[in-house]
Amino acid sequence: MSKRRQKLAKNVANLFIFGLSLTILIGFVFQPAMAKGRQAKTQQVATSIAWQSASFPVENFQAYTSGFGYRPSATGGNGWEFHSGLDIAAPRGSYIRNWWEGVVTKVADGGACGTQVTIQSGKWQHTYCHMEGNMATANGIRYLIDRGGAIQLVEGQKIPAGVRIGRVGMSGRTTGPHLHWGLKYNGNYVDPAYVLRAMFAQQPAVRQSSSQIKRQQTQIKIEESKFIRDSGY
Repeated sequence: MSKRRQKLAKNVANLFIFGLSLTILIGFVFQPAMAKGRQAKTQQVATSIAWQSASFPVENFQAYTSGFGYRPSATGGNGWEFHSGLDIAAPRGSYIRNWWEGVVTKVADGGACGTQVTIQSGKWQHTYCHMEGNMATANGIRYLIDRGGAIQLVEGQKIPAGVRIGRVGMSGRTTGPHLHWGLKYNGNYVDPAYVLRAMFAQQPAVRQSSSQIKRQQTQIKIEESKFIRDSGY
């Protein structure tokens, strides 16, 4: 190879390395800002809606066991994974209540989410995973059946807020009984913790004494000390 070609090849290699380095640098500089922007937007959405009619999704609440966002692999690997909801621990068989009035758009079983229900409430979509029971089909229509809990849901059914829609189970990928509760707004994931805090802020309890408010806030605050190693969806 001539010296001219060697020099040209070297310049191309240097240009590629420079471009790669620039791409990595841009990612480090702008990605946190973009993530912060998305976080601020979801906070704004969560706090700008009237939540008085919404319901906390689990009876017999015990703890929040895994929060929304990236976390070490729940299956014990070395990588990280995106956790698309909030894990709420409760004794197995505890009832799950519909968060907000809407229409059942999906019932299914199998996969990491296990037995699941998805409900659409306007621009909001809420999903409930690891439930008891199973999916059945009749005349081309899919049902969720939990005989032990006297629960039966069908796709297309309208469900009021606060109604029992299932029970906490251990279906899918999980090492302990809990509800994985996922939220989307306009097709984008939202941290359920923002919504719970906004719900609390609009409760009548805000008119009570500050000591009472502080005690009640602990019921919806995600306690880092209570996080456990949980292979939740």
